[in-house]
Amino acid sequence: MAAAPANGGTSSGVRARGPRCIAIVGPFQSGKTSLFESILERCGAVSRAGSVKTRNSVGDASAEARAHQMSTEPNVATVDFLGERFTFVDCPGSVEFLHEMRHVLTAVDAAVVVCEADDRKAPALELVLRELEEADIPRFLFLNKIDTATRRVRETLALLQRASRTPLLLRQIPIWRNGIAVGFIDLALERAFVYREHAPSEVVPLAAEEIERERDARFSMLEKLADYDDTLMEDLLGDIEPPRDLIFDDLARELRERHVVPVLIGAAERGNGVTRLLKALRHEAPGLETTRGRIGVVEGGAALGLVMKTWHSGQGGKLSLARVLRGRLSEGDMVTSSAGNEARIGGVLELKGAEQSRLQAAEEGEVAAFSRLEGVRTGDAIAAGKVRPDAISAVAPPEPVHALAVTVKERKDDVRLAAALARLIEEDTGLSLQHLSEFGEMRLSGQGEMHLRVALERLSGRYGVSVESAATEVGYRESIRGKASARGRHRKQSGGHGQFGDVVLEVAPLPRGEGVRFVDRITGGVVPRQYISSVEAGVRDFCQRGPLGFPLVDIEVTLTDGSYHTVDSSDMAFRQAARIAMSEACPQAKPVLLEPILAVEIVIPSDAMSRASALVSARRGQIVGYDARPGWRGWDQINAQVPEAEMAGLIVELRSATSGVGSFSARFDHLAELAGKPADAVVAAQAMAQAR
Repeated sequence: MAAAPANGGTSSGVRARGPRCIAIVGPFQSGKTSLFESILERCGAVSRAGSVKTRNSVGDASAEARAHQMSTEPNVATVDFLGERFTFVDCPGSVEFLHEMRHVLTAVDAAVVVCEADDRKAPALELVLRELEEADIPRFLFLNKIDTATRRVRETLALLQRASRTPLLLRQIPIWRNGIAVGFIDLALERAFVYREHAPSEVVPLAAEEIERERDARFSMLEKLADYDDTLMEDLLGDIEPPRDLIFDDLARELRERHVVPVLIGAAERGNGVTRLLKALRHEAPGLETTRGRIGVVEGGAALGLVMKTWHSGQGGKLSLARVLRGRLSEGDMVTSSAGNEARIGGVLELKGAEQSRLQAAEEGEVAAFSRLEGVRTGDAIAAGKVRPDAISAVAPPEPVHALAVTVKERKDDVRLAAALARLIEEDTGLSLQHLSEFGEMRLSGQGEMHLRVALERLSGRYGVSVESAATEVGYRESIRGKASARGRHRKQSGGHGQFGDVVLEVAPLPRGEGVRFVDRITGGVVPRQYISSVEAGVRDFCQRGPLGFPLVDIEVTLTDGSYHTVDSSDMAFRQAARIAMSEACPQAKPVLLEPILAVEIVIPSDAMSRASALVSARRGQIVGYDARPGWRGWDQINAQVPEAEMAGLIVELRSATSGVGSFSARFDHLAELAGKPADAVVAAQAMAQAR
């Protein structure tokens, strides 16, 4: 098997050089932030690791993260380990904030996936691993909380393998004493280590009773590596002990070529296993050259960076977290984004959680926060000079699954609300905003209940704008079932020229989706040609709110007769006459309420199918099909039609029924008649709202 080029950090026996960027990812509450804190402590960046529970961590320093004891945005810190520079980006694990990881992944060299031996979290682990697989990121698996594990590591590996399409490669096995993991055996080094609290593990002699277990596990590891190395396969078949250098070269190469996912073990809260993880990253994780090749950035040319995250703060203004992929970006440099916007770098900052330290420049491979890059957004490439760079990141914003109508508590905050929401949406690509004039509604959409709750907390805490939230309005419509005809006459005399318009209109239903159709059947000039358009305008005025109080659709209106006055007739008079005729005819034509029906595609783990189906049925939904989710073993999808009025809170119940991983996409499908008590309740509520 040929070795990759040395300058890519992927060749046999050659480590990657230069700063590296590593993402820490994993399911919610798997211990990512604890690992992040332990890494900072082990590298000397902090004197003692903080804790999420005691709210003194470097990561999760925002008020929202500490209030909910969960990561709500990426946390960044740059450290030195054995003379090499690493930037770690701790990404949120909740499915509601998983989108925050996507722009980060584009620029990292590798990822550490933190997980635990918990069957309930296996689907969430699969979501994270799938994101890494799609982004083609080399990754280690850190099996956390080994100190509280209750099942054997081989059983755990089988559980975890179901979540990964890439083979898992066990690199360490635990040393058990009285059912507790007190250390580990490194299968590549063939050494035993005993854990020490918040300190590097201590090398100890390999106990006699562990030798056979170590040999079996080591042979399994080598056998898997030999699938990709003919030389190693020949050694194993010949019962020859392979050179240690060959083993380490294979470990590095198979990680970088994404043939295997190495699995290491530890307990992040105690700092156990952290040093071995850092050494594995130092020796085996690829460097910037490999990352540039993965994302299509050529060597040479203007200095180039990729923005991974945007923040706004009241004091420091806008910060754009970016990795320098080529060259050097300095304070004062003019840059152009891939969207074509120009800006000048106001300052260069190195981050350690919420702490900032000023730099003169960010060198190639480094991660820094650049201030005051107005017009530059998350996912943009930025290049020094005035030449617009090609886009690098193609991360699409996630589809919203939950929405709220928001209004300010105090009218004086109207302008501030718009500005604050614009900043929030620039920071968080999972948020979106719609202004729906039909309802006079400002609709904030996001990835779930907690996601929107955090957004509203940021509005209040960071921008001082307090809002009230409510359920969003439903786009009800109305139509008619029958035909009717009515005359509308508008006459007014108040001295001088009066007003006169007279029309006869017939109304009839149209098939769903046809809208409003106006037909002119006037003969003999009883309504002069110049007033026909005014009649149509009056018809469409009335259709904005029909007899039930909702927009009127799927109706054909025919102008059949009328009369005019040579002096008093006018456009306004005929427009008003048309509205009068419509108000007389439509109530006689059997008006009917229509509700929007959405086509909903729900994705869930297969074992949650019955619970998800029950949720659809309970919401007046109709299931139109089941199928296996394409490309996802052990997952299913449900295709259903659900009334829009029943969608509120669906994502909350769906995630509750699926250990937090179920989701859906929805689009408008058609309008359907709503009758009986549900329709009466909707019409009564609308009448009450309009009377206010």
